[in-house]
Amino acid sequence: MPIIDVSLLRGRSDAQLRQLIQALHDAVVDTLAVPPDSVRILVREVDPRMWGSGGTTIAERRANPGQ
Repeated sequence: MPIIDVSLLRGRSDAQLRQLIQALHDAVVDTLAVPPDSVRILVREVDPRMWGSGGTTIAERRANPGQ
């Protein structure tokens, strides 16, 4: 049973998330030749205050572009 775990910054629409889930599902079924009902996809939306890169949060970067 393939399990795909995706972490994204919060802010995508329900339609975008649904499209992502469908595209990932189809890619796994096609590539690994597994039964469609065996694929599990977890989407974790992370608040920009809880995601860091380069010593600062994404929220801080967005608030201070260019720094």
